[in-house]
Formats: sequence, C-alpha cells, structure tokens
Amino acid sequence: MTAKINVVGAAIVDSLEAPAHLLAARRTAPPQFAGMWEFPGGKVEEGEEATAALHRELAEELGITVRLGEELASENPSGWPLNDRAAMRVWFAEVTDGEPQPLEDHDELRWVALGDGSETLDLEWIPADLPIVQALLQRTFDASSG
Repeated sequence: MTAKINVVGAAIVDSLEAPAHLLAARRTAPPQFAGMWEFPGGKVEEGEEATAALHRELAEELGITVRLGEELASENPSGWPLNDRAAMRVWFAEVTDGEPQPLEDHDELRWVALGDGSETLDLEWIPADLPIVQALLQRTFDASSG
C-alpha cells in the first residue's frame, strides 16, 4: 500500500482579521489542470512539518513570506481529499514580506473579492479545490455576518 501524499495549501487573504480578498493562482501543469485555479502550496517533504512545508512552498512558488492564521479544517483529519492518494491541509495566510509573483507552476495570480462569493466562484477551480473554496466562502460569510 502506498503512503498518503500530504499536501499543504494557503488561502492567502488580504487580512487575517477581516479578509475581503483571496489570492488565486492559475496552474500551468499538468495538462488536465493547466489554466485552472488553485490554492498555492505543494507536497510536504519527508520529515518536514506541514507549516514549514507551506512556508517553503510559498517562498518558492510566489516569492513571499506569510503569517499563518487558522487552518481551514476538513472533516477528514488528514485534510481535504485531492484524489485517492493525496489530501491537502489549508491554512489562512497573510503576506508579510514580498509581492506575490507567479515564479513556479503558475502563470497568473489574481486577487478576487470574497464578498458574496460570485467573483471567487467565477474562476474555474481545480475540481478538488472547489469544496475548499466553498467552505472558505461559507466561513468568511458566517464571520462577517455574525
């Protein structure tokens, strides 16, 4: 049996305290996901802590340093299922240093308004990321209305 692949992702927002915009990243590969949007991040290396992996991936992919907020919890303890072999844990994050640039794996970055969710949902998200986007929007909406 193959071990589960642990992946980390960041829901990068303009403010951890009062998020109004989310940074989406458009993939360049693999072919089935090229042109679709996702949360930036990547695989956790052997022996690496999940949050350390996320900081490393964001520095490599976007050239930024972030402050992590809460994890956007999944019903599954290993994270949001991506496929039969991989699951992703996602944290809210706020940029503390650098200007996000599509350095690796992406050809475009876009800040989208969270608001009622329509601008965010207008993007063509990778299918496995869509439930995460919906949970994030629900949580953001609940926080702003409550």
